[in-house]
Amino acid sequence: MFKTAFRLSLAIFCMLILINSSLAQDIYNLNVVKDIKLEFEEENWADVLDSLKFVGNKERLIGKLKLDGVTYDSVGVRYKGNSSYYSVKKSGSPKLPFNIKINYVDKKQKLPDGVGSIKLSNVFRDPSFIREALAYEIAREYTAAPRCNYARLYVNDVYMGLYNNVESIDSKFLMANFGEKDGIFIKCDPSDFAKTGKGTKGKNCDTGEYSSLQYQGKDSVCYYPNYELKSDDGWKDIIALTNVLENESNKIHEYLDVNETLWMLAFNNVLVNLDSYSGKLSHNYYMYKDSLGIFHPLIWDLNMAFGGFRYDGSSQVPLSTEKMQQMSMFLHYKNTNRPLIQSVLSNSLYRKLYVHHVKTILEDYFTSSKYKSRAEALQRQIDYYVKSDENKFYPYEDFKANLSKTTKAGKVNMVGIYELMDGRAQKLRSHPLLAKTGPHINPPQSSTSEDLTKITVRISSAEKVYIFYKAGDLGMTNKKLMKDDGEDGDRTAGDGEYTFEIEKSKIKKYFIVSEADKVVNTSPKKCGKEYHTVK
Repeated sequence: MFKTAFRLSLAIFCMLILINSSLAQDIYNLNVVKDIKLEFEEENWADVLDSLKFVGNKERLIGKLKLDGVTYDSVGVRYKGNSSYYSVKKSGSPKLPFNIKINYVDKKQKLPDGVGSIKLSNVFRDPSFIREALAYEIAREYTAAPRCNYARLYVNDVYMGLYNNVESIDSKFLMANFGEKDGIFIKCDPSDFAKTGKGTKGKNCDTGEYSSLQYQGKDSVCYYPNYELKSDDGWKDIIALTNVLENESNKIHEYLDVNETLWMLAFNNVLVNLDSYSGKLSHNYYMYKDSLGIFHPLIWDLNMAFGGFRYDGSSQVPLSTEKMQQMSMFLHYKNTNRPLIQSVLSNSLYRKLYVHHVKTILEDYFTSSKYKSRAEALQRQIDYYVKSDENKFYPYEDFKANLSKTTKAGKVNMVGIYELMDGRAQKLRSHPLLAKTGPHINPPQSSTSEDLTKITVRISSAEKVYIFYKAGDLGMTNKKLMKDDGEDGDRTAGDGEYTFEIEKSKIKKYFIVSEADKVVNTSPKKCGKEYHTVK
């Protein structure tokens, strides 16, 4: 008996060691603050990095990286960012944002979990220190989004401060989220806002507003200032997408994952994330076109979420805190300069699905106190590190205060997260569309014969019931009406059983959307992120 107990204890001990080792190796584990150390031979390394940044090319300074007790030779380092670099540099602070490429020289060199690059954001314009980490955590509940945690950075043994460590949207990210990495890959961010202004004009170009996916003509030159190819080609693909959004909106689903787009737009709206497609500058996202021809929007750069950027694009005047709280759920709904919003929400069913997603995010995090408990947990975790960061941009007292009330971020008033979101949640909850309850959906069942798969679901008080399905993990999401068996195929309102039959090779996973007057309900609730699978 003693031997048995000893063996059991030893097994548990070994298991805990393995678990802790695994957590330590996860560079994006939000429960761990990483120590990242860079070493350069050049004593004037900061001047060299500044020079490379101002030249604007992709050259990097060679250095060594130490992480988790392992040294990585010949990593490539450069500064990154726009306002987070230029504004901080102008202030004289050394706490600048870094981009570190692990496999810059040795293409096979990567971190243990396959990470090829590290991007360290300097927590610019966020006295709370949690906007980026919390926003990414929420986004990942509903769509593909990067991981994010915290890291302490040392350069030549000098402590630079506490940074956000944000996962790159790169080939590894694509493999993790789509199971492939070789499709068309586009960064939607103007290369120079000063040059692009309100858009680009040329001999054969229509006017386009930043990276808004407006159709600017057939010449790829028209799109160069606003989009950056991360794949070998893709200009004809982005031109085709913009043309469909603007001129053939009935075909959007053949080019774009509409549901993922609705989740991104709902997230931006609820969290007042205006430094995004939904705001003035219409940027900070990627587009990935998978091997079966469908574009997927990928959200990026969330350090200004929760009202950190106050320009919604409707005017040149920054929004007051009250106006951010009262911001329309249908911002840019009829704005032709925002075709990703205007074209998608012009479809009645998609518009109802968007409202459902807004309501889901609101109920999951903001009607309850979940976002507050997560915010407070994150601040407790990093409290010591913030206090000991001598290069932080804002006083420690503002770190504590900005969770609930407005504080200064340089010359800017940075709204308190609770101050903003409590008012925002109250405004959204009062919207009559969010007060409606969609038709109740019972758990659907699937059965497969030799040739066919049959989906059966019982739903109460639906006018129409749709099944959205895929044959695999990629490609177009098909949409079909389900048959109301209780009415001999008549798809009018009623309580009953709905069915759908299809060749079994054409369906792998699906979600259900039940529609009534001005409202829908879905199963699963986080449809698109979660699916029912055919058994």
